[in-house]
Amino acid sequence: MTRLDWVSRRAAGALHGDLVVPGDKSVSHRALMFGALAEGTTHIRGFLEGEDTRATAAILGKLGVRFDTPAPGERVVHGVGLHGLRGTDEPLDCGNAGTGMRLLAGLLAGQGFDATLVGDASLSGRPMRRVTDPLGEMGAQIDTNDGKPPLRIHGGRKLKGITYKSPVASAQIKSALLLAGLYAEGTTEVIEPHPTRDYTESMLKAFGWPIEYSPGKAKVEGGHVLRAVDVDVPADFSSAAFFIVAACVVPGSLVRLKGVGLNPRRTGLLAALELMGADIGVENERHSGGEVIADLVVRYRPLHGVALPLDIVPDMIDEFPALFVAAACAEGMTTIRGAAELRVKESDRIATMANGLKACGVLIDELPDGAIIRGGPIGGGSVDSHGDHRIAMSFAIAGLVAAAPITIGDCANVATSFPGFVELANGVGFSLGSAG
Repeated sequence: MTRLDWVSRRAAGALHGDLVVPGDKSVSHRALMFGALAEGTTHIRGFLEGEDTRATAAILGKLGVRFDTPAPGERVVHGVGLHGLRGTDEPLDCGNAGTGMRLLAGLLAGQGFDATLVGDASLSGRPMRRVTDPLGEMGAQIDTNDGKPPLRIHGGRKLKGITYKSPVASAQIKSALLLAGLYAEGTTEVIEPHPTRDYTESMLKAFGWPIEYSPGKAKVEGGHVLRAVDVDVPADFSSAAFFIVAACVVPGSLVRLKGVGLNPRRTGLLAALELMGADIGVENERHSGGEVIADLVVRYRPLHGVALPLDIVPDMIDEFPALFVAAACAEGMTTIRGAAELRVKESDRIATMANGLKACGVLIDELPDGAIIRGGPIGGGSVDSHGDHRIAMSFAIAGLVAAAPITIGDCANVATSFPGFVELANGVGFSLGSAG
């Protein structure tokens, strides 16, 4: 991937506009997988046309699943049934998609053929034992590179259901085990230390697979059938988050984000910002495919620092880079604890955000599981996103209120989750361009 650097400059005025951000990445990944394993044809609307989700589609295509693309943002998945995938000797490239790799590890653990999952340099450094170890307890055999990709999954293993008490709250771990549980003998149950997003459970139910679930628990048994249904993908809350925070910190702003998915296990950022004094309205709330969808109306209002409650941390783990910027713009001190999971994302997001904010003159103390951020003026500077799309987009927000331009290095991976971000951002008042 060709290196891409950005320069973000102070906004010329307030941010204004109505926005539709791309479809939810988590839902898009799962719709592809369940559509592939279903009997019949699944029509997906609102599909995220990002590199991560396209990588998952390409992998399923190599395994014998046929896809049609009638229009951008649509996929027609011709399901092959639970046991209809075909093996390939080619490595299956997940690109930068940690969600894709972890969920596919569970899906492939019960197949009759061997498979190898690989990724880019960033993904190849990320921990996978949190998924491969419990899959091993179910009878899977997965070889790793000292707990990291590539994952070499041996086929023909007989899986058995287990009850797994996850040491960390992770929808990816839960989803991988539930996918393996479709192929396992008996019942697979996952118990979490804190409830995580339930996209997998909701979609299994929609595709007709018997499942029991409640916040923090999910249980499936093997031996049933998935039946195709159409899937409408809501706008991705994690993509909306950058515009939510931007409107909160640029004086005079008023931004409306349309059709955003508001899964309660996903929207901790709204609770955090409201504690900080943000003005965020929820309008036109409705339901689609088991998910809550609404329009968000965000108006500028000065923020103040808070001690972030621990109980909302797992519900906003992807949004922390943007929250760090909000905290840097707030009056007073913000304390973030309980977010150690940030250290094993696309980058060590605690260290990367702390180093970048310090380079722009922000007072921040890095903690093992979070940070203490003292709000105040943000200066210009150069920061390195380390190829992490959420870091890059967060510093694009910081540049809107900085005293001088902020140069953001290594931004090409933004296309993995948010194609068209620069054009959409500049359309509502950002001043974002390529460096050099």
